[in-house]
Amino acid sequence: MKAHTGIKQYLSKLTGLVRVVGPNYVFTVQGNSEHTVRIPSDSESCSITAICVLPDGQVLLADRNNKTVKLLNQQYRVVSHLDVRTESQDICQITPSGVAVAVTYRNRVQFITVIQGQLALGKKFQLQHECTGIAHNQGDLYISSGTALYKFTLSGKQVCRLYKDTSASATVRKCAVSPTGDRLYIISYYKLHTLARDGTLLATYTDPALDGLDGVHVTPAGQVLVCGTWSHTVLQVGWDGQSKLTTLATLATQEDGVRRPWSVCYSSTTSSIIVGQGWDDSILVFRVE
Repeated sequence: MKAHTGIKQYLSKLTGLVRVVGPNYVFTVQGNSEHTVRIPSDSESCSITAICVLPDGQVLLADRNNKTVKLLNQQYRVVSHLDVRTESQDICQITPSGVAVAVTYRNRVQFITVIQGQLALGKKFQLQHECTGIAHNQGDLYISSGTALYKFTLSGKQVCRLYKDTSASATVRKCAVSPTGDRLYIISYYKLHTLARDGTLLATYTDPALDGLDGVHVTPAGQVLVCGTWSHTVLQVGWDGQSKLTTLATLATQEDGVRRPWSVCYSSTTSSIIVGQGWDDSILVFRVE
């Protein structure tokens, strides 16, 4: 009986030491590093428009300027790359070793698989509209067209149009989805919109410190990260899309070396936030808690 009571007390103390991470848990930066992603075949400065981290810690990058998708190992060194022949804007994970790439100017979704440390082309499907952003959740693909957000199956069948805004030319640039699928996030150059699962607009967020939105990402715990190219900032926003929780370093700003951030992604493997930049041959990695 005493032994049983002791175990219960021990487990109770242990549980109290476990940090509960939810969608509004605020990241704090512990340090950062810079890693070059330029390869000999690159003819232009790199512009990293999208980042995707696989469960094993390998990282995929979309380099728009050089029309390539690059694979990085856990030390952030380029170990493989694929020529996609046109500019790609976004990447999302589909399987533990497979991703879907938004190939913008060919209005196409291209699937890519990582096989023994190398990238291999998979199936693809064509769209009847632009493909500027892509996200995946439980077998559903969410694709932004620049002015609308659509839901597709993985086989390329359009399920429905969830949201549309034709008031300007880039009102739905990129998209992200919460782990539970009940929140969708879309960005224009100046606004972050939060949508319900059915596309109903729930909230709109603007901030003077967030100018020229180019990247949006949701972590496995539901934390929302966005980056502003012209303001040189990466922000963490509340899961409801209505409040700023922190700026990375206060999350990351120009003083921390952030220059024209175009993409952002959280790595659970290394507890790091990876930032891709425009016209820059390096990515930034911020270790966070």
